[in-house]
Amino acid sequence: MKLIGLADAQGAITVADRVTDSEALVLGGLAEFWEDPAGHIERAGRAEGERVRVADFAVVPPVLPDARVICIGLNYRKHHAEGSYSGEAFPEYPTLFARWTRSLTVAGTPVPVPSNEAGLDWEGEVAAFVGTDLVDADPDEALAAVVGYAAFNDITSRRAQKLSSQWILGKNGDLSGPLGPLVPADEVGDLRDGLRVVTRVNGEIVQDGNTRDLVYDVGNTLSLISHTLTLRAGDVLATGTPEGVGYSRTPPWLLQPGDEVSVEAERLGVLANPITDSAARTRG
Repeated sequence: MKLIGLADAQGAITVADRVTDSEALVLGGLAEFWEDPAGHIERAGRAEGERVRVADFAVVPPVLPDARVICIGLNYRKHHAEGSYSGEAFPEYPTLFARWTRSLTVAGTPVPVPSNEAGLDWEGEVAAFVGTDLVDADPDEALAAVVGYAAFNDITSRRAQKLSSQWILGKNGDLSGPLGPLVPADEVGDLRDGLRVVTRVNGEIVQDGNTRDLVYDVGNTLSLISHTLTLRAGDVLATGTPEGVGYSRTPPWLLQPGDEVSVEAERLGVLANPITDSAARTRG
């Protein structure tokens, strides 16, 4: 099952199971789906709902506009070692930063390089979707609340990221967060058991990691967050990227207009996007 958002000409979004490349099974409106995601996924398993042509809609992330997209930084030991934090001990708690939902996009969308960046950096990841509200949850409860996972590319503007100790500017470029379809958690399993995550640039493997190497796991991280802010159904946790990013190479290797970057996550599919210049940035 691969759940996507479908936007009609008026901008109304439904959530649908993409049963083939050309056809999808409608599960419900976006807000309706996130009121009971597990129930809608169960009905999708029974193939209940209207079938529509994907080509009649714009494919968008199945994410609520007010969802929190919380990202874990430096969550693989080898990625930590390849950057400016090399030699430092891992902190007790994860580094967390936020993305706004307007930075998200889907496979196939051209990702623009901002005019003042030398290029963009890739960060292949797995993202987890929260399926129920969480308040002061313990790690087991928090993990059980995850309704699905998706491939994610946390494409980063490194110049902007390094302007200060806060990463948010460099992590929220226009269309810089490609997010794949939501695959139900029971089809994916526990990330601690290991999913291979491979990033390619123009077909060349640049990252080849495995989620079994995550330092801060999904359940413990969601539990930590839930003790400060209430997590809602539809919130997203990006779990971090393995080693192999471009800025740490000698010389640095950054994505340029004309490149294609893809993230292939085991059981979650392939998420591929072309890179374009700043003229393609969203306006208004």
